[in-house]
Amino acid sequence: MVLLGTLVNGVAIIIGSLLGLIFKRIPERVKTTVMQAIALAVILLGIGMGLESEQFLITIGSLVIGGALGEWWRIEDHLNAFGRWIEKRVGSRDGEGLFAKGFVTASLVYVVGAMAVLGALDSGLRLDHSLLYTKAMLDGFSSLFFASMLGVGVLFSVIPVVLYQGTIALLAGLINRVIPGPLLEMFITEMTAAGGVMIVAIGLRLLGIVDIKVANLLPAILVVFVITSLLYAF
Repeated sequence: MVLLGTLVNGVAIIIGSLLGLIFKRIPERVKTTVMQAIALAVILLGIGMGLESEQFLITIGSLVIGGALGEWWRIEDHLNAFGRWIEKRVGSRDGEGLFAKGFVTASLVYVVGAMAVLGALDSGLRLDHSLLYTKAMLDGFSSLFFASMLGVGVLFSVIPVVLYQGTIALLAGLINRVIPGPLLEMFITEMTAAGGVMIVAIGLRLLGIVDIKVANLLPAILVVFVITSLLYAF
């Protein structure tokens, strides 16, 4: 089943989020320390991803152009609006804006990264779900802590995760036929680096150091593909 890995990933996020909501009534000082620990771990993960780049000019250029496009398209505003729309439908009692913050933060962490792309491609091409199973364990574990800190919005991050990975898995055959292997490898490497910078930004945001509109950087992934395609062609 092509979508098995994606579905397992989604179920892991749901279970982890539900457990996190159960353990939500923990002392505020413990919440603060745990959230800081998570943020630091997220920053470390992002730095590791960012250092995978083989051409940092691609990373820088894609983030600059992608950020400009994201601001123009107001992606973060739309994601927050979608989060608030869901919040009204489910009648969440989280603090003002917390539902949307949990939804956007968790969605970005789970979607931005090579494991989501490579795992979905493996599922679609070879029915090998092992990478997505590993991602499911990581996402499920992190969703427990995210949900305990940021509320029920984290639970609904399963929607973009399943849609994103499921689409890649279903289109994997077409992607494999249309995109040459070396180009796909180059794209994934540089996309991982750009995604790593976004992950670092999420960590800084969780620490309250700077409020970066990370979702507005998402077009950088598209820009990475355009730049790597041009380099491969010429």
